[in-house]
Amino acid sequence: MSLWQNYLDAHEARFTAELLEFLRIPSISALPEHAPDVQRAAEWVAARVAAAGLEHVAILPTGGHPVVYADWLHAPGKPTVLIYGHFDVQPVDPVELWSHPPFEPHIEADRVYARGASDDKGNMLVPILALESLLKSVGRLPVNVKLFFEGQEEIGSPQIGAFLPQHRDRFACDLVLSADGGQFSETEPIILVGLRGLCGLQIDVKAAAIDLHSGMYGGMVMNPIHALVMLLASMRANDGVITVAGFYDQVRPLSAADRAKLAAVPFEPDALKQELQVPALFGEAGFSPLEASWARPTLEVNGIWGGFQDAGTKTVLPSEAHAKLTCRLVADQDPNAVVELLRAHIERHSPPGVTVSVTMLDAHAYPYLAPDDFIGNQVAREVLRELYGREPYEVRSGGSIPVCTLFAQHLGAYTASFGFGLTDERIHSPDEFFRLASFRKGQTAYCRLLERLGV
Repeated sequence: MSLWQNYLDAHEARFTAELLEFLRIPSISALPEHAPDVQRAAEWVAARVAAAGLEHVAILPTGGHPVVYADWLHAPGKPTVLIYGHFDVQPVDPVELWSHPPFEPHIEADRVYARGASDDKGNMLVPILALESLLKSVGRLPVNVKLFFEGQEEIGSPQIGAFLPQHRDRFACDLVLSADGGQFSETEPIILVGLRGLCGLQIDVKAAAIDLHSGMYGGMVMNPIHALVMLLASMRANDGVITVAGFYDQVRPLSAADRAKLAAVPFEPDALKQELQVPALFGEAGFSPLEASWARPTLEVNGIWGGFQDAGTKTVLPSEAHAKLTCRLVADQDPNAVVELLRAHIERHSPPGVTVSVTMLDAHAYPYLAPDDFIGNQVAREVLRELYGREPYEVRSGGSIPVCTLFAQHLGAYTASFGFGLTDERIHSPDEFFRLASFRKGQTAYCRLLERLGV
């Protein structure tokens, strides 16, 4: 058995106690009253990485919640690895649905229950413990290491886009390992290669200056709700194909190899229909559900409002109507360019009798797709194969993690997702938990991965 594994085993109880201490900090980045707690979490992380043996520890201001930096750069000729994670957490409402207070962690059946247990404090602490075990048992790391632990991921990392270019030299690296991730199941590993991007806009449709009596003006004045519905209907065909001119022009097509990899991922449509209680699944024609969800762009109406909403009848033509739209984007789509395509479409298809305005929303992220030869994923695949005794599935995510694209844009470094959360661990929901078996497995996995990267 390796020296570092002996160290991990000998300090298992202490590491678990430290996880509970970390989880007690209510570092909710979305709520202003918890800003001091996010700062306190940053201070806890800074002290913990210093105790692990990292150097040049700093809590860096961003204009919002901070970033914790540290490094160990004594492996000449070896790659520099940036390890990413986040110490902020989601709000806990509705708190009455928690079986125990969300910031009073408790352990039951080898699971720790608390807000942030899986996303991302448990996963983020794992590489810190792996680094400590290597430094305290072997005396050195097999690669150069830098840390980027942020306190604003759960609110979309709003300051990181401006912060990272200002600190490009400090965070310069060859590749990124993200502790904010997971595996397919307790027995099945994954390699995450792609994330969808995001853009959004609000449509405001205005007709008359005031609500109008429908008996006096109906049939003579355009109803803005009808106008809005017509606009929205013009954007997507009945088979799910988006009909905005130019929308697909920059979409990177799926190759036969891409489709084969996605087809290899277990998926049971009937089970999903039953779970979601929907009569049928729906997606872009010509693509499987996983292809449509992970590797094709979307245009969705997230909210629509206008007119009379209360019980009974009010016979009016409302003066205005509104909708919020978002698009999930894939390589190589540009969020700004897509918004302009939508503006142009809305301008061309706005019916007479109304004034339509478009406002770009804050939702904004570029899509991410790692190249096939990315060394981080290649080495992660080898380590996961050894740990799980089987080949990982190659997957993509329908969601967005903006920081992965920021690292690629500003550092020229791709990200290997190397976390150990599982989909049933109720992240963002009451009774969030993290398997302590995954907590232990992740420590071993990070030691092996760092050793392999240093070969």
